[in-house]
Amino acid sequence: MSIFKSFFTKEKKEDLDKGLEKTKSNIFGQIAKAVAGKAKVDESFLDELEHILISADVGLDTTIKIIERLEERVAKDKYFNTEELNAILKSEIGVILSENKTDDVERFGVPTEEWPAVMLVVGVNGVGKTTTIGKLAYQLKKQGKSVVLGAGDTFRAAAVDQLKIWAERNNCMFYSKGMNTDPAAVAYETVQYGINHGADVIIIDTAGRLHTKRHLMDELTKIKNSVNKKMPGAPHEVLLVLDATTGQNAIEQAKHFTEATDVTALALTKLDGSAKGGVVLGISDQFKIPIKYIGVGEGIEHLQLFNRQAFVDSLFAS
Repeated sequence: MSIFKSFFTKEKKEDLDKGLEKTKSNIFGQIAKAVAGKAKVDESFLDELEHILISADVGLDTTIKIIERLEERVAKDKYFNTEELNAILKSEIGVILSENKTDDVERFGVPTEEWPAVMLVVGVNGVGKTTTIGKLAYQLKKQGKSVVLGAGDTFRAAAVDQLKIWAERNNCMFYSKGMNTDPAAVAYETVQYGINHGADVIIIDTAGRLHTKRHLMDELTKIKNSVNKKMPGAPHEVLLVLDATTGQNAIEQAKHFTEATDVTALALTKLDGSAKGGVVLGISDQFKIPIKYIGVGEGIEHLQLFNRQAFVDSLFAS
């Protein structure tokens, strides 16, 4: 049985289709209008297609790449219909996602054989970072894993309280030193706590650092170094959470966070609330960092493993 069949049940596929509905309407509704009445791929159509893709936050560089490849595909036969055009776009978008050179994720977890596995979760305020941690913990508990959640966001009482609620909801262990304490010390002690209590996975939350504040980004590096000091080789995963509804701003955040720390994986939240799902293509194309998780709804089951085939099929489903 293929990974696609194994991990995308009918219910998950329906959730993904629903989550991408706004993006599909935004992109393909406009393409259908642009194609209407035209008999060939001409300059005016390509200009309109460029505008459509950029409006879906595919990004300029990635949009240009798609259009250049489209021009090559239709160079010999300039006559087309909407179905043929969509087939070409589907093929090229699939190629762009495959050029990320990362395998589809088979299960929730941290890619290491070390014990315990340590994940650091980063991202600005409001992207759904702590909620993503809670949903990850839920999936790990379903696998029978023992999980510790560490409250490294010591600047907001709400963040500590929210993480504690998620820990209780998922029957996870929880570690906190309270408000206004050193985040690097919290991260260090969370790892120690996890080792002492036999945890399989340790997930450490961090403050929603403004990517424009250099000293805050430096502090993120300090947290990572502190974890590594306690457990050489950790963290084994640095997960950057981005909000798909912010479009190009998400790409800008990714630039700054990848400069500040070794981001190893991405989670894109709130795809269901955005017509800018094209940002998935731009991020994948520009950063070559695996998109491991996508959020397609508010429910605890609505954090999905990212699968290229499923994403492209859903995006182009009629």
